[in-house]
Amino acid sequence: MTVRTKPLAKVTQRVIEILYRELGTADTIRFINQFTTGHGDYTSERDVLFAGETLDQIIADIKQTRPEGDASSNAAEAQPRS
Repeated sequence: MTVRTKPLAKVTQRVIEILYRELGTADTIRFINQFTTGHGDYTSERDVLFAGETLDQIIADIKQTRPEGDASSNAAEAQPRS
């Protein structure tokens, strides 16, 4: 018995259509993004971006830019530390 294989591009297109139909746009994109590798060297970029800053300074900057009453701003603080 001979099995005819479809081109990978056709299979990929069909899978994306199914995911879109079943999960919606946002969840389909989130799912697909977990398989992308990205580019660049984040370690080097981070060293340049945050040169001379302490972790406490970075955290303070994040808290300062969040709107008052933002539930996500207190989420990390409410988590027990192990």
